[in-house]
Amino acid sequence: MFRFAYPYALILLIPLILWGYFLIRKRRQKTMTFSQTSLLKRLASKKDELIIDLPVYLRLLCMIFLILTICRPQSYNVSREIKSPGVDILLCMDTSGSMQALDFKLGKQSVDRLTAVKKVVSDFVKKRENDRIGLVVFGDYAFTQAPLTMDKGLLLNLIDRMDIGMAGDKTAIGSALAIAGKRIKDIPAKAKIVILLTDGRNNSGDITPSQAAEALEALNIKIYTIGVGGKGKAPFKVRGFFGEKIVYQEVDLDEKTLRKIAQTGNGKYFRAADTEELSEIYDIIDREEKTEVKVKEFFHFKELYAYFLIPAMFICLLEIFIQAFVVRSLP
Repeated sequence: MFRFAYPYALILLIPLILWGYFLIRKRRQKTMTFSQTSLLKRLASKKDELIIDLPVYLRLLCMIFLILTICRPQSYNVSREIKSPGVDILLCMDTSGSMQALDFKLGKQSVDRLTAVKKVVSDFVKKRENDRIGLVVFGDYAFTQAPLTMDKGLLLNLIDRMDIGMAGDKTAIGSALAIAGKRIKDIPAKAKIVILLTDGRNNSGDITPSQAAEALEALNIKIYTIGVGGKGKAPFKVRGFFGEKIVYQEVDLDEKTLRKIAQTGNGKYFRAADTEELSEIYDIIDREEKTEVKVKEFFHFKELYAYFLIPAMFICLLEIFIQAFVVRSLP
């Protein structure tokens, strides 16, 4: 990046420009008496006028470069040292078949639950610049989609690539919590958090949600749970004999278990019936889990005055040469 250390010195350009204007005007107004002006008219030309005024232009250019030198031009870069204990966050995302329900909206367009969740979670990740965040995806089984990382670009790309059914159509909540705990338990951090999002009931996996929550609590890992979906039946798009159509089906959200998991994990349970509520929930979690970050900035400067001073010296010498040997004025 580039800057002037003393930019206020640029104000000197105003009187310099005015001085140059009146100087050129004064030179052109000089007259002399001659018996036959018609002869001089043939000798004079625009090119001659430019040559006569050239020393003035060179002097102005020299002064401009000198003023820029006085402004102390610099190039610089900034390095940062961030001191923060940091927070480790594992996002457990349900990608089971029930996430196809079309009861969420982005703008005015109806979208499935997973599409809305991906948008809100991506916004949440962008806010947590100084924390390591990982991603666990679950359905019939659970797996790590992204380990704990500071690389938000990579994480956002992996969130965007999540698809419904990529881990099966059922819901293994206990397995998801167990995988999250395994990923986060041995990593030193000021705080360790698991955010579990689901729209169903645990119906797969070898470990129960209660067992997994108790194991995470023993490891001092806080658990937030989010239940997704409205009350009653949800709309689903299905393909029939005459093409696609919308049918309404019941989605069994187990709020009791989600509340118990959050209580065991010293966290909170939230219910999100639409995109706005879901976004507000992640905003609440973001505010509650803020950490104090100490940032030191280091500026590294390189002085560039020589790039203006040296040309000014050459221009000054060129003006002297032209005045002495090319444009000679009578006393």
